[in-house]
Amino acid sequence: MQGTSLENISSSSAKRLVVGGDATQRELKGDEKAAVLLLALGPDYGKPIWEELDELEIRQLSRAMVRLGSITQKMLDELLIEFVTNVTSTGSISGNPDSTEALLLSFLPPERVDTIMEEIRGPAGRNIWEKLSNVQEDILANYLKNEYPQTIAVILSKLSTDHASRVLSVMNEELALDVVQRMLDLDSVQKEILEKIEATLRTEFMSTLSHTQRRDSHEQMAEIFNSFDRQTEARFMTALEEHNRESAERIKELMFTFDDLTRLDSTGIQTLLQTVDKKDTALALKGANDNVKEFFFSNMSARAAKLLKDDMEAMGPVRLKDVDEAQARIVSSAKDLAARGEIIIAKNNGAEEMII
Repeated sequence: MQGTSLENISSSSAKRLVVGGDATQRELKGDEKAAVLLLALGPDYGKPIWEELDELEIRQLSRAMVRLGSITQKMLDELLIEFVTNVTSTGSISGNPDSTEALLLSFLPPERVDTIMEEIRGPAGRNIWEKLSNVQEDILANYLKNEYPQTIAVILSKLSTDHASRVLSVMNEELALDVVQRMLDLDSVQKEILEKIEATLRTEFMSTLSHTQRRDSHEQMAEIFNSFDRQTEARFMTALEEHNRESAERIKELMFTFDDLTRLDSTGIQTLLQTVDKKDTALALKGANDNVKEFFFSNMSARAAKLLKDDMEAMGPVRLKDVDEAQARIVSSAKDLAARGEIIIAKNNGAEEMII
């Protein structure tokens, strides 16, 4: 960034990237800090930095920008002060797909930006095989049924074993058995062939999927209900049950609440406890039922459980709104860990065991 001073960042540079919405003060992580800084710099001052990054770094920062959400002015000021003393900025920033794509287009060729954004909008994963492992099995099986069995065998051999098994289970039995046999006889695949398969999957399947995949409306509504406070959720759910009980029950099945964390196994809940803020844990449990409290305490050391109980007692009366927000943050952390494969959250019907 030689020859460029953060003191030259104008308020208009930051405001160009602002999208409406309330922001909550929070601590930024490493890649988030870089994403906020580059958004604040904008295309003029940020271009020299982007040009020094490799493809993997650009993708990582782009993902961070897309997931960033709203940034308060205080957060922005504190970040800039961290890099250069006595530097502040006006306005706030919001990272989202549109602002990220607009920024990338200011210094990258459109076709390269399209590739990056398609991968971001598509299923999660660092490469094509991880992404395929996050595609719904019936969608992937429907696509693969038109491929040669040998090609299918190569593709499934590169996926996670649990996902490959689910894809095979929904395939035509005759084709699935043929693929299984070919997987058993499969030798190492030449690099050129594998690269060709990857390119085909990326251009013919993943690109189309990222533009056409439509979320189930009940899944989307379940996430909205998860974001409601308790009173609002109860009010809307009661009204919906009277109007459309079937949809209400479907939304209930898809909702993931703080109480549902009890479906994590001991390894999963311990991983979560190491990730979340201890103050949030104390506040969230303050408003939890006895079964949930006991589940958390039983997965902690006796000393840690006692300290947590002491913290909860020392809080005294707390607002229900604060409890709901703390529980929502912990649930969000659990979902992030699950998305990265660090924990596994069982289905609501409890029919599946969790394996870490």
